[in-house]
Amino acid sequence: MELPVIDFAALNGEKRSKTMALLNEACEKWGCFQIDNHGIDKELMEKVKQLVNGHYDENLKEKFYESEMVRSLNNNGVISDKDWETTFFIWHRPNNNINDIPNISKELCETMDEYIAQLLKLAETLSELMCENLGLDQNHIKQAFSGTKGPSMGTKVAVYPQCPNPDLVRGLREHTDAGGIILLLQDDQVPGLEFLKDGQWQRIPPSRNNTIFVNTGDQLEVLSNGRYKSVLHRVMAEKHGSRLSIATFYNPASDAAISPAPKLLYPSGYRFGDYLKLYSTTKFSNKGPRFESMKAMANGHH
Repeated sequence: MELPVIDFAALNGEKRSKTMALLNEACEKWGCFQIDNHGIDKELMEKVKQLVNGHYDENLKEKFYESEMVRSLNNNGVISDKDWETTFFIWHRPNNNINDIPNISKELCETMDEYIAQLLKLAETLSELMCENLGLDQNHIKQAFSGTKGPSMGTKVAVYPQCPNPDLVRGLREHTDAGGIILLLQDDQVPGLEFLKDGQWQRIPPSRNNTIFVNTGDQLEVLSNGRYKSVLHRVMAEKHGSRLSIATFYNPASDAAISPAPKLLYPSGYRFGDYLKLYSTTKFSNKGPRFESMKAMANGHH
């Protein structure tokens, strides 16, 4: 099975409806996809990766290989309660803490801030497209995520170092993501990311030409009333090279109240006799408007 690729350049032409259908199918059936022609400066993306790799080499690599976990692995012990990764987290919104990261360079701070400003626009555009496919108001996801200070945004910067015994440890154990929309700038050489699809682990290839890999989190599953699934994924440790992962989370604010969009809920609390009465005059029509009528009736609107 081939991972869906959404070409954002096709959204402005005659292929728009086909592209929107492909996006909807990716959200419903896969929970992940790649975006090409996303509009983010690809030279900027290369610079982010270069600077993050430099930060890892200078500040994190030696410390990682001296850690207790590495010593355990070298003794051929299976590690099931830790992940073979070195990582730090940057908050961008509502407050930016990038200058608090130990030993981070000014150039990396400025480059990351510039990248995130462009990525935020992509996240908001993607949320609007998802709303359109779900039949919701264009800004529903953004408003649902906003709380008092707007949606939150943060980035997990991770390197999955080269591993001498990858059969004994996971790069990152199986999980779903807690938040909303995850936008990943990943390695273009070293694989490792896998997603569960129809009971089978699908290996996600490295991102050539700086495509953005996207997956949907738990809160989008709730908001879409289960239509858009958050999917189990993991990172396998690799013997032949270290893998870079820069995952940015477009999430609800911590005080945002999350619930399924009312428009996506089935009607409830109505009398079956009322449904049959409506059914008798609409039997050969689409059931969707019938459900909406019952929803309105249950809410006291006739």
